[in-house]
Amino acid sequence: MDNKPFIHLFKTYGNFYIYDVNKNSIIKVEKDTWKYLNNDTDLICNNLNVIEKIQHLKEKGFLSSNRVQEILHPADEILEDYISNRVLMVCLQVTQQCNLRCEYCSYSGGYDNRQHTNKRMTLELAKKGIDFLIARSSDLKKVAVGFYGGEPLLEFELIQNIVEYVNRNAVGKEVIFTITTNATLITKEIIEYFNRNNIHMVISLDGPKEIHDKNRKFVFNKCGTFDKVVENIQLIKKECPEYMKNVTFNAVLDPQNDLKCVHEFFDDFDTIKESAVMYSQISNYYSKTQIGYDEAYYIEMNYELFKLFLSKLDKLDEKYISKLVNSRIGQLQDIYDHFCKSEKLPEKMHHGGPCIPGTQRLFLNAFGEFYPCEKVSETSSVTRIGNIEDGLDLNRVRQILNVGKLTEDKCKDCWAIRFCNQCIASADSGKGMEKDIKAERCYGSVKRAEDNLKDICTLIEFGYKFTS
Repeated sequence: MDNKPFIHLFKTYGNFYIYDVNKNSIIKVEKDTWKYLNNDTDLICNNLNVIEKIQHLKEKGFLSSNRVQEILHPADEILEDYISNRVLMVCLQVTQQCNLRCEYCSYSGGYDNRQHTNKRMTLELAKKGIDFLIARSSDLKKVAVGFYGGEPLLEFELIQNIVEYVNRNAVGKEVIFTITTNATLITKEIIEYFNRNNIHMVISLDGPKEIHDKNRKFVFNKCGTFDKVVENIQLIKKECPEYMKNVTFNAVLDPQNDLKCVHEFFDDFDTIKESAVMYSQISNYYSKTQIGYDEAYYIEMNYELFKLFLSKLDKLDEKYISKLVNSRIGQLQDIYDHFCKSEKLPEKMHHGGPCIPGTQRLFLNAFGEFYPCEKVSETSSVTRIGNIEDGLDLNRVRQILNVGKLTEDKCKDCWAIRFCNQCIASADSGKGMEKDIKAERCYGSVKRAEDNLKDICTLIEFGYKFTS
């Protein structure tokens, strides 16, 4: 057992901090105390004031050397109950075909986990998927049904039939419908139907024309799709303006692009500037080639975050803040909300990251196979967690839930165990879960965890008050 305090030391521009892993608390300390705990004892080993402060912290329960003894997810013991009674969502892959060939899409050929095919979901299979959701959500009053592809609007008639089936059979439940679409196939009929049935639409739009069209191209002529997408968004605003409240835009950020013009586009482009926007970055998971990140990308993103923080400190008008970074404060608030709610780490624990597979975004592909969500590989030997005929495989679900066991020794000694964001996708080689792949991605998780702590402390130093 390592008898060293289980802590992480970090500092901001002007202050020194300890993150106590057992207490799940941040403590601001003086420089000499920080240096002492950092084993920089050459000049201060005889400093009685520092020794007294260390002893005071220990008396308050800080600086414990206690570590987790076993990596085991807290939901492990109640897993069967969750997958039998608390399935929140089923995401239906209504087709594997698409009218686009986006360069970075997991179906594009540049990834090992998916490919375009002509396979479409039958109505019979979709009904079985809905029946599965209804039968296994007895503890929930609200559930969700998602439509996914390929491009799901290629199967608009099937979607209508599914919605009607849900409305007839999900008696006593509130059902939220969502669809993720490239928006090139939107018509007046589709808009009116989605509005009547309160179907939430996520439209893929990556930024201004020169950036969007770089990756998002029609399959039949290789031309960009920006003009068609904007035309269809304007059609929504013309024919059914009230429906725009149910439209969210998702931008996939390419780290090789000019990020500044993407920020400006979503803030200033008249057609969408009043709408909600979220973003993701091109993923390296399952990619055949690793994607490089331009230094300018990081500089611009950090600059936008800096402006966001200034606005929260009343130093900059919110009109200058990019929509793409607005969610950052909410993310930090969520972390802050979980501080100081622990006396010590439990004997059994799992790092953050995995959801309970099959309960949050259960993905049913066009062949009737179940996966934890739409982001994992459809070709891997470990991500398939069942099928529509046999149900969910409890043993496979449990294996994915406890993915931290791959790197158990490392996880038990990691200060960022509470903040980790690694799930099965972080460890899947396409042929199975691999310890080395998961371990290689630990650095990014730990770096994000420290950045979060620094951002929280810096904001507090300058007077920002997180809600308690």
